[in-house]
Amino acid sequence: MNKKHKELSVELKHHFGFNTFKGNQEAVIQNLLKKNDTFVLMPTGGGKSLCYQLPAMLEEGTAIVISPLIALMKNQVDAVRSFAGDDGVAHFLNSSLNKSEMARVREDVLNGKTRLLYVAPESLTKEENVAFLKKAKIQFYAIDEAHCISEWGHDFRPEYRRIKPIVESIGRAPIIALTATATPKVQHDIQKNLGMLEAKVYKSSFRRDNLYYEVRPKVNINKQIIKFLRDNEGKSGIIYCLSRKKVEELAETLCVNGFKALAYHAGMDAATRSGNQDKFLMEDVDVIVATIAFGMGIDKPDVRFVIHYDIPKSLESYYQETGRAGRDGGEGKCIAFYDYKDIQKLEKFMQGKPVAEQEIGAQLLNEVVSYSESGVCRVQLLLNYFGETLNEPCGNCDNCLNPKDTFEAKEHVTMVLDTIEKIKENFKADYIANFMAGVATSAIKSYKHHKSPMFGVGEEFDARFWNGIIRQALIRKLLYKSIENYGILSLTEKGEEFIQKPYSLTFFKEHNFDEAEEENEAGSGASGSESSDPTLFKMLKDLRKKIAKKKNIPPFVIFQDPSLQDMSIHYPISMEELQNITGVGQGKAKRYGKDFIELIKRYVDENEIERPNDMVVKSVVNKSGLKVYIIQSIDRKLSLEDIAAAKNMEMGDLLKEIEAIVYSGTKLNIGYYIDEVIDEEHQDELYAYFLEDAENESIEAALTELGEDEYTEEDVRLMRVKFFSEMGN
Repeated sequence: MNKKHKELSVELKHHFGFNTFKGNQEAVIQNLLKKNDTFVLMPTGGGKSLCYQLPAMLEEGTAIVISPLIALMKNQVDAVRSFAGDDGVAHFLNSSLNKSEMARVREDVLNGKTRLLYVAPESLTKEENVAFLKKAKIQFYAIDEAHCISEWGHDFRPEYRRIKPIVESIGRAPIIALTATATPKVQHDIQKNLGMLEAKVYKSSFRRDNLYYEVRPKVNINKQIIKFLRDNEGKSGIIYCLSRKKVEELAETLCVNGFKALAYHAGMDAATRSGNQDKFLMEDVDVIVATIAFGMGIDKPDVRFVIHYDIPKSLESYYQETGRAGRDGGEGKCIAFYDYKDIQKLEKFMQGKPVAEQEIGAQLLNEVVSYSESGVCRVQLLLNYFGETLNEPCGNCDNCLNPKDTFEAKEHVTMVLDTIEKIKENFKADYIANFMAGVATSAIKSYKHHKSPMFGVGEEFDARFWNGIIRQALIRKLLYKSIENYGILSLTEKGEEFIQKPYSLTFFKEHNFDEAEEENEAGSGASGSESSDPTLFKMLKDLRKKIAKKKNIPPFVIFQDPSLQDMSIHYPISMEELQNITGVGQGKAKRYGKDFIELIKRYVDENEIERPNDMVVKSVVNKSGLKVYIIQSIDRKLSLEDIAAAKNMEMGDLLKEIEAIVYSGTKLNIGYYIDEVIDEEHQDELYAYFLEDAENESIEAALTELGEDEYTEEDVRLMRVKFFSEMGN
């Protein structure tokens, strides 16, 4: 062991209590101590902060750490102080300090007591801070979360672009830039902006063997999440949602279902937010439901899962967020729910932004779609995105463990490479895919390519299929995606050889998430793809018929088929469980539930059925107040048009809400309104139809029977509500 190495190891043990360095840490520190600019790419949990904390302890003067989050600074300052046993050794300078605290910081820095000064980029731009720092002896500048500099980064912050001129005005010293996620494009952007293109780059592998990656169709999502949490009872995890509203709703749903969960988003007051974060760190709660405001610098080693309720806007943010799982090297499950509709929603949000920003956003979203829909090893895809190659599939992701179907892709790849070559290698994947599928987008028209004889050369497949071929050709290194001109495709040497001499290639069939959605919607009632118990379903129908006969009402007034179907999946055996069944509210449960519960309980006992009680998901009472407003307005005999207008609703949507209220067992008297819009004779005829002739509650069947020229759909729906309310509730 050479002397230098021995000294650093001794210092590491002395200052931080660790026996050995991790990965590149020692080489990075040596380089910085030689006063060289240094660029560090290290995945979350790789030990980035030590790369500047240890050298700061070894030299005289103060290291300036530029960091984007106040909470993150506070955590790091507390950690360094606890190691050093001295409060003056580390400080932060930001808007949360009062005048006397600010004076103390300045005094400690100028007296040479402070080795690490954490500064927010906004504070760095203030003139009084620049003037004060000019008087200090500065060791080096550490720029943490350096991806914030790049517009291509997942967390771009304009104030980060101003770091370089400020650093130069304070006085140049070595710079160390650190990030946990950067594509080659982002890395180049950071180095260029900071004027450190000559810096030594230390890049750790982005591969985290202990993380399991999976993408699921976004179907019955609350049910899926609750089942997952029940299977992982007591484990610590983070669930990311894109909107604050969804964060609060989901956190509440989880609590109602017996989980220790809290919400976290930027709209909460600071005290609640940091209180919730602390409860998560202290293990008072297991699950934090959060927007992406949560997590930068969260140093909790035993997060066992990270779930994305909504797919993120870029693969970089996805990788960063999933990187918070399993930092101790233990289990880490990363599950994302994907629905192409969410991508379209994100695209809508980009409208109205500057064109350059829209282009960047669209490109980043394309990468997310590629990742979500691909049948290729997820880890290979992610590493490929960050400019790293994994030769063998990881063996620990959903695509590796449940391989997708494959097909011979020789001809398809030949067509793609040929097209890219012929239209002069100047276009992005989306453009090529649309061109081949024969979709004349505005971009294609502007190049007049829709008139090219090659346009639509692969029109038997859609653009999504061709995008999949391009993705897999990139992984096989037959194509190259330019970094500088983000996303433009060209042939590699290997690709050119392939065109000359094509050979057999096996590709994966990509996922079609739309089909999963459609299949689910075609399923029965709320149960989706789960299968009901046919024997129990028949018994429940017989019971319904018996009760209907006794009460002299049609069976469907008691419970509709989707409700019985749901009962024969979940086997509810208490009033509380019954109220969680589709279309069953408190009123219905009270009025008719007892017989059904007894039948199910008997059936479960006799057949020794293990009830999937983990799938009975309690839903939170709808707090929107819409239902309450409708009920109160009808009690006050307001016209339905006025109620709809007050809530900015279409009449059809209002009727849907009214039907839901009545079907779940609440009495609503809309007779006053019906009297105004349907004459007495027609009312009697409709009422008699539902009471005597109807086999089910279908509107179409009623219109066929009674004549569409005589009644409108609205007439039938209104009378059906009246009938259900009077007979069933």
